[in-house]
Amino acid sequence: MSGESHRHFHEELSNVKVRLLTMSGEAEAALGLAVEALLERDPAKARQVIKGDRAIDAMEVEIEEQCVSLLALQQPMARDLRMLTSALKIANDLERVGDHAVNIAQSAERLAQSRPITPEPEIVEMARLTRQMLSDALEAFIRGDADAGREICLRDDKVDALHRSVFRLLVTHMMVDPHMHGSGLEDPHLVGSWRELFLGSRNLERVADHATNSAEDVVFLVEGKTIKHHAEDRGESPA
Repeated sequence: MSGESHRHFHEELSNVKVRLLTMSGEAEAALGLAVEALLERDPAKARQVIKGDRAIDAMEVEIEEQCVSLLALQQPMARDLRMLTSALKIANDLERVGDHAVNIAQSAERLAQSRPITPEPEIVEMARLTRQMLSDALEAFIRGDADAGREICLRDDKVDALHRSVFRLLVTHMMVDPHMHGSGLEDPHLVGSWRELFLGSRNLERVADHATNSAEDVVFLVEGKTIKHHAEDRGESPA
């Protein structure tokens, strides 16, 4: 690769990183707005999330085409190769985050048609943690910080624990809510409301999984090591 070609190649790599940051920002914003729609029972915000998903999908296609072109034309080696393959995977994870935001927004639309209930604070905390995981994973990718990537992976356990807590709380509510006469079965509309909140929690848990995937890709980028399913490499204590 000539000096000019090498310079152009690294300019293109930098552009891929910028596009990923932009896509990450859009996915985080969509997730935040979807959670607001769910908690506020706001169908207008929900529709905004659903409509905006096309832009996130288009960003994934653009990044994918750029990465594939660089792989085919430049045939990079070592870290540059890992950077492009990681970028492809991260773009796919971010596109899935957008899909989960849409799922949450659709739950918000259905929830707006149901009887009002008070959301659990655990859902608010899950939303905060997952958005932070997404942001930090992309920042670690840009900096090439494997230690930060490992640390982000460990946060997934807290999100999983919150999701389990939400499940237990919602089951309890359905069984003892005074409007439902103790059985959890008499008022299908209220059951539907709790179900939509649970689906919101489930989608947030999946977003955390995608953020974890991206964090694992950071370690692969820096060290050439795959840590998926390897607890000791992620900094966890083996079971």
